[in-house]
Amino acid sequence: MSEKEPLLKIRGIETHYGKIIALRGVDLDVHEGEIVTMIGANGAGKSTLMMTICGTPQASTGTIQYAGEEITRMPTHEIMRKSISQSPEGRRIFPRMTVLENLQMGAECAGHKDFSGDLKKVFDLFPRLKERQQQRGGTLSGGEQQMLAIARALMSRPRLLLLDEPSLGLAPIIVKQIFEAIAELNRSDGLTVFLVEQNAYHALKLAHRGYVMVNGAITMSGTGKELLAREDVKAAYLEGGRH
Repeated sequence: MSEKEPLLKIRGIETHYGKIIALRGVDLDVHEGEIVTMIGANGAGKSTLMMTICGTPQASTGTIQYAGEEITRMPTHEIMRKSISQSPEGRRIFPRMTVLENLQMGAECAGHKDFSGDLKKVFDLFPRLKERQQQRGGTLSGGEQQMLAIARALMSRPRLLLLDEPSLGLAPIIVKQIFEAIAELNRSDGLTVFLVEQNAYHALKLAHRGYVMVNGAITMSGTGKELLAREDVKAAYLEGGRH
């Protein structure tokens, strides 16, 4: 897509859990302004890659560069100060805090440069959160919690947004809303997004480019359209998945 260096450049990454190899020589690029998705079955290693980018666990071998700087061995808190924001698998909001307080926590990394403007932006994106802003996070529905997790990540004004299984366990109508919000952020703000997903149909439809991961290794890559059209991808990941 671009001859410039990728915003996120991953080369030869291996990650171990003890003696188990979770990632096997992963190469991956995410260019500025792209939505890139990685699909794969549960347990393929997608979330491990996301966590390895964020420094926990650290890669055993290989390199991860962000905006031209190597971050492979950096501690997580330093990586997350580099305008990278993550909405993790399982949402992990602060359940005892209100929606507003969760969003304030997200804004801490941005130094509250324009808190009210940023707040308006996420409320425009997810109107349900505006209605629920004084409600405790733990009392929200699963879909509302996912919206809150993404909104909290956006409050830090990221240059790169990492989304780990944003559609997991949600009703199709909520999944559609969340994917539309991601597309709008990319279209209007040029936000760069790296998304890992089991919901291959929605993820590849959304993405400029995609990768397929099997047993910790990337087995295929291409544009979202190319991967959607492949018979082997359809057979493995898309049967019955067109919600």
